[in-house]
Amino acid sequence: MKIIISYPPLKNQKGCPTLGQNRQFQYFKDETFIYPVVPAQAATLLKQAGHEVIWNDCLAQGWDYKRFLDFIKSENPDLIAFETKTPVIKQHWQIINDIKGLSLNAPKIALFGDHVTALPEESFQNSKVDFVLTGGDYDFLLLNLCNNLQGTVLKENRPHVLPAPEFEPGIYYRENNQIKNTGKFELNHDLNSLPFIDRDLTKWQLYARKNGNYKRTPGTYIMSGRDCWWGKCTFCSWGSFYPSFRSRSASNVLDEIGDLIKRYGVREIMDDTGSLPTGGWLREFCRGMISRGYNKKIYLDCNMRFGALSAEEYRLMKEAGFRLLLFGLESANQYTLDRVNKKLRVQDIIDSCRSARKAGLFPHITLMFGYPWESYSDALNTLKLGKWLLTKGCAYTMQATVVIPYPGTPLFEECRKERWLKTLDWDDYDMKKPVMTTAIPDNKILGLVQDMYKVSFRPDFILRKIFSLRDIEDVKYSLRAAKKVLGHIFDFKKGER
Repeated sequence: MKIIISYPPLKNQKGCPTLGQNRQFQYFKDETFIYPVVPAQAATLLKQAGHEVIWNDCLAQGWDYKRFLDFIKSENPDLIAFETKTPVIKQHWQIINDIKGLSLNAPKIALFGDHVTALPEESFQNSKVDFVLTGGDYDFLLLNLCNNLQGTVLKENRPHVLPAPEFEPGIYYRENNQIKNTGKFELNHDLNSLPFIDRDLTKWQLYARKNGNYKRTPGTYIMSGRDCWWGKCTFCSWGSFYPSFRSRSASNVLDEIGDLIKRYGVREIMDDTGSLPTGGWLREFCRGMISRGYNKKIYLDCNMRFGALSAEEYRLMKEAGFRLLLFGLESANQYTLDRVNKKLRVQDIIDSCRSARKAGLFPHITLMFGYPWESYSDALNTLKLGKWLLTKGCAYTMQATVVIPYPGTPLFEECRKERWLKTLDWDDYDMKKPVMTTAIPDNKILGLVQDMYKVSFRPDFILRKIFSLRDIEDVKYSLRAAKKVLGHIFDFKKGER
């Protein structure tokens, strides 16, 4: 089969859509491209199985819509698969219908991602999509789908009946104008069985530089696990996507890192597991980085939970080559942390940032504004804590956003129950404005986000940054970061829609 894995062009005036490898979608004024690990893994699995695979990221390649449609007509694939998320699902429905209108023998189309996992039938009702793959192991699922469709007449303009015993659970499809499925998706795949991603096939260089996390380039992404070993935060769209946690072995991840260093010359790696495994796994991994000498060749970045590590473990991570640790702060109010099920104390935030910085690591904190139950005074507490951590040198960088309740999350269900949702127009779920009723006016919520970014231009913060510069890479990184901060300030321009 000929299969195109694509990110089609999107029509908008809001900026660069951060669609792939992102738990919370956002438009950025400054272009940012994140390497989409699981779709890239899907492409690699399909190629290994003997399928013809084409990687087509129109967002990163700068293609316009006409070029994309001409490309589809020229390549005439059997199947097109692409990832979707809540704020762009309506655009994707139109794109699917446009592709189907190209000819009577238009290719089959499959959607995957967290939005269609939460609402799989919706896309059949609003578009001519053929398949919806649910759950986070859609790389395995897409391979299973294509292997079972191999040899069938895919382009006949008729419903395709899926023989259920041959197909894995989690696939939705049409049969006689009815929406059917092969059962609830299962996360029972062995992650250690996956081949290392074919980075050339998936054009990894498109994503190697335009990413604010990297101090050194070229950089790339990996995932040691799927997805977060805590996995209970009520706002996270991947909590239902990956309801159980699995990880690769430490030695398997180390082998992949060695391959990235030797074959591709990668200088920084972001492990985008929702929370990096801790305990014995982390100690084995760090000691392996040191014994193999990889800690002298690359920087490592990862997601981590506050309160999960000891001072000794932070020191070991520093020795192993870790640099940037991304922490979800979310709120400075204990009531909110409890309500969104963070299982975290405010003091844990401060203590973890201090311990990480003392070990020589660089904490990156994420904060959110616009919880329905918080007052403006509550939100100011979060702003004050974020500013204090940054100006005192306890945190290095930050990201601030508007809270968005994505379909499939407990927060979304709570919003529906409490009637907090202002709209169900998915276009509005892009962090450009609040979609939940709160005690805080929308313009003030956006102002809080902007104020959080503006701390980067305070004299005491700038002075601390200047004194922290050690080499030319520090200077380049700081200049890139300043550009992105300016972009984020405009991302949350008051009143912008």
